[in-house]
Amino acid sequence: MIALSLPVLLLLNLPAKPKAETRTGKALVFYVSPVGNDVWSGRLRAPNREGSDGPFATIARARDVIRALGRQQAGLKRPVKVLIRAGTYFLSEPVVFLPEDSGTKQCPITYAGYPREHPVISGGCLITGWRPAQVNGKQVWAADLPEVKQGKWYFRQLFVNGERRPRTRLPKQGFYQFTGLPEVTEETPWSEGQTAAQFASGDLRHWQNLSDVEVVALHLWSDSHLPIAGVDEQAGVVRFAQRSVFKLRAAFGPELSRYYVENVVEALDTPGQWYLDRKAGALYYYPLPAEDPSRTEVIAPRLEQLVCFEGDAEAGKFVHDLHLRGLTFSHAEGRLPADLSGYAQAAFNMPGALLLRAAQGCSLRRSTVSHLGCYAIELCDGCQANQVSKNLLTDLGAGGIKVGHGTVGTTLADNEISHAGRIFHSAVGIWIGNSGHNRVVRNHIYDLYYSGISVGWTWGYGPSDAVHNIIENNHIHHLGHGWLSDMGGIYTLGVSPGTRLRGNLIHDVACYAYGGWGIYLDEGSTKILVEKNVVYRTKTGGFHQHYGRENLVQNNVFALSQEPQIARTRAEDHISFTFRRNIVYWRGAGALLGGDWKGSGYRMDHNLYYNADREPLDFRGSTLEEWRARGMDVHSLIADPKFAAPEQGDFNLAPDSPALSLGFRPITLRVPGSER
Repeated sequence: MIALSLPVLLLLNLPAKPKAETRTGKALVFYVSPVGNDVWSGRLRAPNREGSDGPFATIARARDVIRALGRQQAGLKRPVKVLIRAGTYFLSEPVVFLPEDSGTKQCPITYAGYPREHPVISGGCLITGWRPAQVNGKQVWAADLPEVKQGKWYFRQLFVNGERRPRTRLPKQGFYQFTGLPEVTEETPWSEGQTAAQFASGDLRHWQNLSDVEVVALHLWSDSHLPIAGVDEQAGVVRFAQRSVFKLRAAFGPELSRYYVENVVEALDTPGQWYLDRKAGALYYYPLPAEDPSRTEVIAPRLEQLVCFEGDAEAGKFVHDLHLRGLTFSHAEGRLPADLSGYAQAAFNMPGALLLRAAQGCSLRRSTVSHLGCYAIELCDGCQANQVSKNLLTDLGAGGIKVGHGTVGTTLADNEISHAGRIFHSAVGIWIGNSGHNRVVRNHIYDLYYSGISVGWTWGYGPSDAVHNIIENNHIHHLGHGWLSDMGGIYTLGVSPGTRLRGNLIHDVACYAYGGWGIYLDEGSTKILVEKNVVYRTKTGGFHQHYGRENLVQNNVFALSQEPQIARTRAEDHISFTFRRNIVYWRGAGALLGGDWKGSGYRMDHNLYYNADREPLDFRGSTLEEWRARGMDVHSLIADPKFAAPEQGDFNLAPDSPALSLGFRPITLRVPGSER
């Protein structure tokens, strides 16, 4: 006789229930609830009166039961849904789905929030056991965390009543700036980092628990997170436990990096801030006036990843037809490797809290991913034909979505990605590496410190898989905030035939030293169509091409840049781009063209240029007549395009706009977050 466990017996002897309890349409339905029990059948939405059956307590248990059903000889015969009831589910480890957890096209498996309920999947830990303490003469809360003292747990984030609260920071606002780099000579390349810097008197001190203090330095397009190894106040020199990513200069000139410091106990003097003492294993929080420890939810992240789809592309084993719907994922940490202070670009190696590896035909829809120290979602290593749509990704330590090398055919649609780069400032809203045939459409991306969308990961004219990527109808705005340099609303790299940047609305891009561009075709960007975009209020140009080949830039509006409106960095023998039927509109004495316009490796015609303040136009040192003698803009006009209200972002044209006579077609934007 075979002994059956209680869970199996419950599955074989389900209590009689109305069909609504066990089916949604033709689907087999399981339930998960905070009041559930993993020895129950999971087939009831709430515990029965006898307390003998009801929903599962964990998603992992539902997964295991469905996995067992799939292993039966007949396999899955109908779709399966797991409906997760409201509550917070604190994970002790990530929920991992393997190939054997897959559905099929006819019988997909879906994990979803129960209708009109909002379950939260958390990688954090509730902080309790608060005691009163005094720090810097202030009454604060203190909690003892033995795992921190033992070196098993460290976190950079704290969330109080659903809000991110800052670590102590100096200066309170703005930045300090290094005064010298003792390791640097004239021969030191820009890409070589440092382990020491000089500082102004009083900016850094030999604070208590100095090894807990972290210097965050901004340089070029990246940020370094530098634990302090020592401070010599008399000499004004700080030594770091790690090397910075790049030379500690703001850009390529002589100006040194700006920086701030975090986790200084002596700076715990402002309500809402916190400090973690790793040596003592103690967390200190300075509460807001109305907060009471008995009624305040305080969560610190413990896990770096919350959900993983783990297939094996090399073995031909994929996770497929598995879907997540209507869930909230929160409280994941972002950790750098012990030997790195940061990443060279886009914080590209920072993982996603939700990871899909070798996944096919899977999706994440109508969910929220928030309160993280890392990227929200990552697709990598053999992912094909997956969809991420209609999600809210917000309050992110790094960026929104990563589509990594070796993936193909991802659709990213109708997502809102905002308030990102809160810890790793160089992260981007959507990062696509060496990956092609992706669709990035109707996303709303705003409030980041670096680029909105980054596409491609090869430098120069070598082979690239980043081809046929469609970037359309996205709304991208309020980037940079003057922190970093060398960014774009949309940023591209490498040979990219078939890639289209079309119908996007991009505005308010503010760099620090240089490079606050709207559309930025960087090294080797080739055969890209840039069409029907509206770009305005950038710092250093609506359009910039560093170098590339045979790009077509047509029927766009580039308006109101502070500095040159259009930029080209490198002259090459081939045709870099064709620039036709565009409207370029600006005010003030700023130049029309910036960078290097030597040679004839570009084509420009049928454009309309207009300086609304009637300043003289200069074609990079040439008059219009001289410019036309070089074969450029022979049919272009200098005239008022008659926009409806350009200062308010309304670039609709009057019926008698002279741009129409040049073949310009009015742009009707279909982007989220805009009435246009």
